[in-house]
Order: sequence, then structure tokens, then C-alpha cells
Amino acid sequence: MKFLKKQEDRHISILRKRWLKFKTLKRGYYSLITLSGLYGISFFLPMLINNRALVVQYEGEMYFPVFSGYIAGKTFGQDVPGEARYRVLKELFKMKNNGNWVLMPPYPYSPYEDITMEGNKMYEPPSTNHWLGTDNTGRDVFARLCYAFNISISFALILTVINYIFGILIGGSMGYFGGKFDLFFQRLIEIWSSLPMLFVIIIISSILKPSFLLLVGIYTMVNWIGMTYLMRAEFYREKAKDYVAAALSMGQSNFKVMFKHIFPNALVPVITYFPFSIVAGISALVGLDYLGFGLAPPTPSWGQMLDVGLQNVTKWWMVFSPVSAQFLTLLSIVFIGEGVREAFDPKVYSRLR
Repeated sequence: MKFLKKQEDRHISILRKRWLKFKTLKRGYYSLITLSGLYGISFFLPMLINNRALVVQYEGEMYFPVFSGYIAGKTFGQDVPGEARYRVLKELFKMKNNGNWVLMPPYPYSPYEDITMEGNKMYEPPSTNHWLGTDNTGRDVFARLCYAFNISISFALILTVINYIFGILIGGSMGYFGGKFDLFFQRLIEIWSSLPMLFVIIIISSILKPSFLLLVGIYTMVNWIGMTYLMRAEFYREKAKDYVAAALSMGQSNFKVMFKHIFPNALVPVITYFPFSIVAGISALVGLDYLGFGLAPPTPSWGQMLDVGLQNVTKWWMVFSPVSAQFLTLLSIVFIGEGVREAFDPKVYSRLR
């Protein structure tokens, strides 16, 4: 039986073996499943957490406010300025029982509605209506927490992918070509890395209105440097091996040698550091939002929510909610990172066993 198992293992690819090893590390595997599921669900939040109705049946016509957007209240006979108030409309139709009806999302509150909307109060404690209470402007904390989760993860993912693209291209070229090319970029990186990042962000934020893409662009300016050094070392080591010399002797171009032959053998730092880069990206956005130089209000943000909570610590839900969400998210990503590092470890047993 042991002989047959060894024979089967020989036919499994190295990536398949690493995945199977990762699945044996339960906390990392379940964290990946949970976090991926929640992130996927977060793209459907407008249909799950929103003060706009999913469907409105009125006078024989069907309306879909979640998808169509703004619909004036007078369309449904409401005497209100601006957009229809769908929660009130639902109760009104229910009382009249005239065949009209409203289908609301499971959690009928928006992360943007404040005390100007009916029923919303400042610093309302957690209740059956507002699960995590409201903030200093009457906005629902649970709704903002969920939308901020999507924004934080998306920011970190986009930032990490862009940084990896620059880091792999520049670092790989430095390690492969070496010589004056390598020396030139080393000196350039040393100068560029001395740039005071926080001051740059403060200056740019005072001139331009901060936005999602602007913050990604600013952070990309220096965050690619870390991956550059790792990829330089990997390419520098791999280019001295026989398979590279064989590929060059067969007439392969430098680009093919770098990214078809060397790069697949230099993936360990890319995959291993990816989860921890996500952690750094989330922490960076939360820190900027807390300091007031992040995403412009009223964009949902864990950092902004924490800032509001610390201004009035007696409102415990305003501190507890964003801190708990950030802690659990970062902890899950760290578990994933540990699992990935373990899966790429050639040793059978390690400190996680």
C-alpha cells in the first residue's frame, strides 16, 4: 500500500501537492474559504443592505429601484422631496392593502442615509432595527461596516497586484541583466525609498480630493520596492542554473527565459508574501482614514468609524464594531499567510504542526 501511495504521489504536480498540504492546515484553509465567501457576497450588498427597494409593484407597474437608481417619491404618490422613502412606502401599502407592495432588502438601511431620513437618530445603541447602532450623524454602523469591508479588501488587492507587477518586472530585470542596469535601479530605488510617504499623501490630499484610485496610485509609488528586492534575489540565483543556459542555447529570447522559465521557479516569495501584503494594504487605508487623509466622506471606512468612536468612547459600539471587524479580517489573512508559507515549506513537519 505504501508503495502504491508513493507511485500515486509521483504523478501529482508540485502545485497540487502544495494545495493538498495547505488544506490540511485547517485554520488557514477555513479562513480562506470564509474570507473569500464574505468578499464574494460583499459585491451583492446593494441587494442585501440598502434603503432602496428591490421591487415595487405600484398601479400595475413594476419598478426596480436597486438597479434603476433614483426614483422620485411623487412617482408612488409620496409627498416628500427627492427620492422615494421605501420603508415608509412599504408600511403605507401594507395598511392600504390595495394590491401595491414593496420588497425591501433583508437589511433595509443604507450606509449613506443620515438623520435627514425618517427614524434615524444620532448615537442610537444597537437594537433590532440597527444591529450595531448608529453613528454621530445617524448612519447605520452595520451597513457601513459591511460596505467598508468590500472597500478595504478591494483596495488592498488592487494595490498588491499593481505593486507585484512593478516589483516583478523591475526586480526580475535587475536580477537577470545585472551589471549597470542593476546598479542604476539600485541607486534609483535607494533615492525613491527615502521619500516621506505620509507627508506626500498629506500634501496631495490638501491639493486634490482623495479618491480610491488616487490613494492606490500614491501608495504604488513606493510599495513596489519591497517585492523588487525579493524578485531580484530570486532571478539572480536562478539565472546561474543549467536550465537557463540550455534555454538560451536553444535561441530563446530574454523575455521568454525570464517569464517562461525563471519566473515559475521564483514564485515562492510572490505567493508567500501576498497575504501579508493584503494586511499591509488594509492597515494603510484604515490608518489614512483615521487620520483624515483617506477616502472622502461619506465613503464607508473602518478608520473613519474608529475616529468617530474614539471621539466619544462612551458609545462603545462605535469603537467595538470597526476594531472587531478589522481584527477578525486581519487575523484570517494572517492564518492564510501562515498556511501558504507552510504549504511551500519542503519540510514535512514545522512549527504549525
